[in-house]
Amino acid sequence: MNRVPISQLKARLSEYLEAVRAGEEVIVTDRGRPVARITPVSGPAEKEGRLQMLIRTGQARPPDRAGGLDLEMLRAHRPRVTGARLAEAIIEERREGR
Repeated sequence: MNRVPISQLKARLSEYLEAVRAGEEVIVTDRGRPVARITPVSGPAEKEGRLQMLIRTGQARPPDRAGGLDLEMLRAHRPRVTGARLAEAIIEERREGR
């Protein structure tokens, strides 16, 4: 496992990506503290789309019907306030827990 500061990663990104392609893991650090991990893509995520993987693992649901979003429903529930009234409406919704 390689540990690399952000500045060095930026300067030599191609080299580190080659190491990741070869199966290595790279830990990116900012002032010595780990902030990110770059790992090779493998397993189910590589073979199926992200949404399908989330559905399979129970983290997302497929649409209830074909055709995607019901745009009319989205338009019907849009707030009809502007400016300061909009901010007040948002604050009120948060108080009500909606």
